[in-house]
Amino acid sequence: MNSFSYLDWPLLVLHESGSTYESSKQLDILLECFNTSFVDNTTDFKRIFSADKAISGVVLDFNDELENIVKSIRKTNSKIPIFVITEDSLSEIPLQVLKQINLVINIFEDTLTFLAGQIEVELERYIESIKPIFFGQLMDYTQKFKYPWHTPGHAGGTMFLTNPIGKMMFDFYGENTFRADLSISVPELGSLLDDEGPVKDAENNSARVFSADKTYYILNGTSSVNQVVWKGRVTKDDLAFVDRNCHKSLNYGMVVTGAIPMYMIPRRNSLGIIGPVKLEEFTKEYIDEIIANNPALTPEQKKQKIKMSALTNSTYDGLCYNVNKIKESLNSNVLNLHFDEAWYAYAKFHPLYKDHYAMTDSDNAIDHPPIFASQSTHKLLGAFSQSSMLHAKNGTKDKIDFVVFNEAYLMYGSTSPQYSMIASLDVSTAMMDFAGEELMNETILNAIHFRKRIANLNKEYASLNEWFFSLWQPIKTLYNGVLTDFEDIPDEYLLKNQNCWTLDANNNWHGFEDIEENYVMLDPIKLTVKCPGLNVDGKYDEVGIPASILSNYIISKGVVNEKTDTYSLLFLHPIGTTVTKQEALIKALMDFKKDFDKNTPLTDIFPDLVNSFPEKYSNKGLKDHCLDMHKYIVESKLLDLMDKAFQIIPKQILTPAEASVEVFRGNIEHVPIKDCMNRTAGVIVVPYPPGIPVLMGGERVDDNSKPILDFLLAREEFERVFPGYYSDIHGIEAFVDSDGVRRFHTMVIKN
Repeated sequence: MNSFSYLDWPLLVLHESGSTYESSKQLDILLECFNTSFVDNTTDFKRIFSADKAISGVVLDFNDELENIVKSIRKTNSKIPIFVITEDSLSEIPLQVLKQINLVINIFEDTLTFLAGQIEVELERYIESIKPIFFGQLMDYTQKFKYPWHTPGHAGGTMFLTNPIGKMMFDFYGENTFRADLSISVPELGSLLDDEGPVKDAENNSARVFSADKTYYILNGTSSVNQVVWKGRVTKDDLAFVDRNCHKSLNYGMVVTGAIPMYMIPRRNSLGIIGPVKLEEFTKEYIDEIIANNPALTPEQKKQKIKMSALTNSTYDGLCYNVNKIKESLNSNVLNLHFDEAWYAYAKFHPLYKDHYAMTDSDNAIDHPPIFASQSTHKLLGAFSQSSMLHAKNGTKDKIDFVVFNEAYLMYGSTSPQYSMIASLDVSTAMMDFAGEELMNETILNAIHFRKRIANLNKEYASLNEWFFSLWQPIKTLYNGVLTDFEDIPDEYLLKNQNCWTLDANNNWHGFEDIEENYVMLDPIKLTVKCPGLNVDGKYDEVGIPASILSNYIISKGVVNEKTDTYSLLFLHPIGTTVTKQEALIKALMDFKKDFDKNTPLTDIFPDLVNSFPEKYSNKGLKDHCLDMHKYIVESKLLDLMDKAFQIIPKQILTPAEASVEVFRGNIEHVPIKDCMNRTAGVIVVPYPPGIPVLMGGERVDDNSKPILDFLLAREEFERVFPGYYSDIHGIEAFVDSDGVRRFHTMVIKN
C-alpha cells in the first residue's frame, strides 16, 4: 500500500464558463473519480496555484491565455502534470505549450475511462517523482502496518494510549509521528551509522545537491558537527588557527582534540557589529609570524603547518566571506579549512551568493586543502531542531580518507537515531533541489521589500523631523553608474547584482573603513535593525533607545528577534516569511515609537518589571526609561570598554584541553570576577552581545588583558543599576553574595 497517493491532493481545474454545455458535462464525468478543485477564471487560478502546494496536477481549458498560464506554472514547478482539454485539432496548440505539458485530451475522443486512466498514470508518476529518498521509504513502511516487537518501547504510540497523560501527547502529535518513530531494527530503511540503504542514498543525494564530495547527517546539532570535523582531522598538539568569533563548540573541539589554538581577530565597527577577519591574516607571512611569536610553542611545534583553520561564515549580522579570496590567500598554508556555516545553509541555491560559501563550485582552478562546512539545516532551511549536515570536499591534492574520518562520525552518532530527523534532512534537501533558486528568489525579494519599507518609513518620519528605526544596509549604492538611494533601485537589480551588497571602503555605510575589495557581502535576509542613539561613526545621539528595551517591548507584542545588541537587533528572514509577519514587526516598531513619544508609563508597558523592581521603575515612562539607560551607557563608556576588551588576546597559560583537565579534576575555584586579576580562566567566557569569547579556558587575566576585566565589571555594574536587564554570559554565574551585592562569578584554575 502506498503511504501517499494523488488522491490526497486535488486536481486544480481551470474551466471557464464560456465552454459548451456538452464539453462541461463530459469534463465533469471524466474527473468525477478524482479529488478536484474548480475555478472559472485565470486570476483565481494563479492565486490558488501560488498559495497551495498540495495540488496533484492541473487541468486547463485551451484558450488565448494558455501559453502564459503554462509558463507561470513551470516557473515554480517543473514537474507537476499539466493537462490541456480541447475539442479541436492538436495543431492549434503552440509549440512552446506542447513542450511543457503532459497530455492534450480531446474529451470527445477515446473513452472517458481510458482518458481518466492516462491522467491517473501521470498523477501517480508525479507523486512518486517528488517523494524524497528516505522520507518516501519511511512513509511507505508505516503503511505496511507491521507490529513492532522492537524499540522504541512506545510501539508506534500504543503505550501512550494506556494513560490519559500519554493520550494527550498522542493526540497532540498525531499517530504518524509515533508510527514513523522506528529504529535500526527495521532493515528496509538502512542504517545511519553503517552508511547503507535509503539513509546512505539520502546522504549521497544531499552531497550532490550541496556540491560536496561527502555529506553526513548529524542529529545532535552543529555543535557536534564541529566536533566531528575536528576529531576526524586534528590530534593532540596540532596547531589550529581559529576565528575568535567562533561558536563555543569549536572551543570544545579544541578541548577534545588537544589542539593548540592561535586566533584570528574579527573587526568590530562602532555599532558593536562583528565584522570580518582581515584578509591579510590568511597570508603565509601572517601565519608564519603568529607561529614564530607564540611563546607557548616548542621549536619543533613551530615547524608545523596549521592543521585546521576555522572561520565563521556568515557572521551573526550576515557578513559572508568570498571563500575563493580566502583559498587564494591561504593556498597551502593550512592542511584543512573549516567553515562554520550554521546560519547559512541556503547560500548554494542562489547566484547572488556566488563564491561566498564553502562548497562553492567555482574553485576548481584554485589550489586548496580539504574543506569542511558545518550547516545547521534546522536553523534556516526546513529540518527539525538539531538536524544538521556536515559537508566535506576533497582538496585539490590531499584527498580525505572517509573510512578513517567515519570513525570520528561514529563517536558522535547515536545507535538509536531519530528517523523523523533523518527524514527532515532528506526533505530539506529535496525541497531545495526541486525549487531552491525560486524559493530563494522569493525570500530575497520579500526581504528587499521589507528593507525598502523601513527605509521609506524612516525617510517619511525624517521629513516630519522625527526619528524612526533604520536598517544596517547600504544607504546608497551604484545603479547604472550613479550612487542611488537604496529604496529607489529596482528590486530585480538588487536581486541579481551582488555588488549592491558587497562592502566597499569607498561607500562606508557599514563602518569598516579598511574593508578589502570584493571580500565580504551583506546577506539580504539577515536584517539588523538599528535603534536611534549610536551612529556608524561612533557618535552618540541625544536621544537613544537601547535595543534591550525595544526587544522586551516587541516580545510583548508577539514579535521575537534572534539577537539583541546594545543598539541593534537581528531578525532572520527565512524561506516562508510572509508579508503579514513583516507587517507585525513594522507595527510593533511603530507602536514602540508611539509609546515612546507619549512617555507611556512603564506600569502599562512592562508591568512585571515594575512589580519586580518598584523602587527603580515606578513612576517612570518608556521615554524616561530609554533616556536613563542611554545616558548611563554613554557616561559609563560601556561600549568603549567592550571594544577594548575584544581587541586583546590574553596570554595562554594552558591549552583549552589542559584547562579542561584541571576543571574536571576539581582543581578550580569559583571566584567573583573582581578577584580574577592574575588568575587563569578554567572555562570559556562569552558575553552576549556580541557573542565573541573574551576568555578561553587556559587564558590568564593580567595587566595586558585587564580591559577584559574592566568590561565584565562594567557589565556587572550595569545590571545592578538596571535590574531585570540581565545578560547572557556563558561561563559566568551571577548571584547575590553574602554582603547583599549581585556579582558575576566564574571558574579559575587554582594557583
